[in-house]
Amino acid sequence: MQDGLAFPFPTPSPALSALWADGCAFLGTPTAILGGAMTWVSERTLVSAISEAGGFGILASGSMSPEMLRAEIQATKALTAKPFGVNLIVMHPDLTALAAVCLAEGVSHIVLAGGIPPTETVRQIKDGGAKVVAFGPTYAFARKLVRGGVDALIIEGSEAGGHIGAVSTSVLAQEILPLVRDVPVFVAGGIGRGEAMLAYLEMGAAGVQLGTRFVCATESVAHPNFKKAFIRATAREAQPSVQVDPRFPVIPVRALINQATRAFQERQRQVISAVDAGTLDQKQAQLDIEHFWSGALRRAVVEGDVQNGSLMAGQSVGFVNKEQATAEIIADLIAQANSALLSRALARAVGC
Repeated sequence: MQDGLAFPFPTPSPALSALWADGCAFLGTPTAILGGAMTWVSERTLVSAISEAGGFGILASGSMSPEMLRAEIQATKALTAKPFGVNLIVMHPDLTALAAVCLAEGVSHIVLAGGIPPTETVRQIKDGGAKVVAFGPTYAFARKLVRGGVDALIIEGSEAGGHIGAVSTSVLAQEILPLVRDVPVFVAGGIGRGEAMLAYLEMGAAGVQLGTRFVCATESVAHPNFKKAFIRATAREAQPSVQVDPRFPVIPVRALINQATRAFQERQRQVISAVDAGTLDQKQAQLDIEHFWSGALRRAVVEGDVQNGSLMAGQSVGFVNKEQATAEIIADLIAQANSALLSRALARAVGC
């Protein structure tokens, strides 16, 4: 554990500390709880709050330019001296420059997301002295990433918010955790309580990543309307986007159903009808569909338009029922895990 950290009640029990010891050592933090990188949400204020509370905050670089990212990293460093990471999108045209900024600013961990990490970027980061973390969507892909030199993996199931894969967190964990032991593996997607966190740690995870639980943190800059939508929502309202026609593939995005969700389906139908009528070619139609959500997340998170914006949320939104300080959210997770471990210990002690 780091010296000098005053934990909010409670502190991790010895059993919990032992379970995530490898994850804590890798991150340089007293807990192995990562804050998922959420565009427009995971900025300096929330990221620094997560790190200050004993977790590991991760800045979402999104479509930032190198200079914008430099300013955001410096602003985060002004708020915390604790470790934090940066999430880079591998499809960004300035990926090499963004990685260089992270290295120049002394970022210790860089998360590569949104596709297959380029070999040269992995090498650039490692040669620069930082740790590389990547997403492993399948066992085969996870093994390939480890062979390619990544230092840790995140496995994220379809319960997560935003862009998702097809496999649930529980299945991915069973597929990957027992077999990938070379590097720390962090589990994400649908985790809302400490008991679930504990279960994945006991399966061999080095730690967990949560995003949706932190959206309504007091320190989150998300618009009050955005937070209210999360607090009111149930797990079943966080649905993946629908693909109307297989000729026009749509990468599923899990979000709360709203007017924009229905408008997206209708827009797909209109575009497809135009293609079938010969008034629009297929390439233009695909671009039209892909551009539908352009700016939609910002409209919701920053401007508060929760009807026409994108309400990206994981199914763990059902556990978000009030605005809480970041430290309180982390303390709740620890308390729940501690309580589950204590209950088992007591049961063993009385011979149950």
